[in-house]
Amino acid sequence: MKKIVVLTGAGISAESGIKTFRDSDGLWEEYRIEDVATFDAWLKNRNLVLDFYNQRRKQLLECSPNAAHYALAALEKKYDVQIITQNIDDLHEKAGSTKILHLHGELKKARSTVDDNLIYDIEGWELKKGERCEKGSQLRPHVVWFGEAVPNIVPASQLSSKADIYLVIGTSLNVYPAAGLLNYVPANVPKYLIDPNGVAVAGTRNLTIIKEKAGKGVTELVEKLLND
Repeated sequence: MKKIVVLTGAGISAESGIKTFRDSDGLWEEYRIEDVATFDAWLKNRNLVLDFYNQRRKQLLECSPNAAHYALAALEKKYDVQIITQNIDDLHEKAGSTKILHLHGELKKARSTVDDNLIYDIEGWELKKGERCEKGSQLRPHVVWFGEAVPNIVPASQLSSKADIYLVIGTSLNVYPAAGLLNYVPANVPKYLIDPNGVAVAGTRNLTIIKEKAGKGVTELVEKLLND
């Protein structure tokens, strides 16, 4: 069974109603990165950071997977599919995909501020000040903030190096280290990039660019792959 590795970004979830950070009407228009998505922000204004992610979580509960998410889940009928996602939502899981590696954490989970191995599911949408781990420290959102290490980048690079087919969907390829994963894919492997803006990836061999939104582009590509 051939192995398809898929790298997804905010563009795949945008059609489900989840705002992206980089669009003109995206989240960064309303908040400064430094105020809500860094460890310094957590130290300076814990209430603001908790509220920011609570609102994101509340929004997520109202969102459903779109055609692109379901199409990727359907690929598992014929291929060994591994998804690497930069997104912190759970729409891939809801659509039925079974192998998902979250690079930047998971919105519906919290973790200890003294032990990164203590991770908890959040019931509902609210993580409150005063909720603590078993070691007594305040729980924080289980997300990778700007300036923090990305622990899952090593397994993500290993997965990318073993792909028989590689898909890149809805990502600007501007955020590192995730943007560098394409460099681990063997040169002879067929690669497909689906994004309406046609991201520039100079020097990448065997690359097909599909300038479509995720819903349309992924659905059509998956149909082709299932029929090959």
